[in-house]
Amino acid sequence: MRVALICRDRPGALAVRKANRQAHLDYIAASGVVEMAGPLLDGGEMAGSLLILDVPDLAAAEAWAAGDPYAKAGLFDSVTIREWRKVIG
Repeated sequence: MRVALICRDRPGALAVRKANRQAHLDYIAASGVVEMAGPLLDGGEMAGSLLILDVPDLAAAEAWAAGDPYAKAGLFDSVTIREWRKVIG
């Protein structure tokens, strides 16, 4: 199943994002479940994340999200996990 993971950064946490970015990217590469990913922007600055995961169930998506180095570093103010269906692209 595909899942959209929508994460919004805590205000003023850009330094936390930058300090953990490589670990986050390494986690994405190692996991093998991320189909698409990229930062949400606010005035051109990174302020969150949008990821599309291909996982067996919502529990796997929740586990992936909890293991993300960004989450472990306390970057996110909110995390939303929703089933998602690809229609175009």
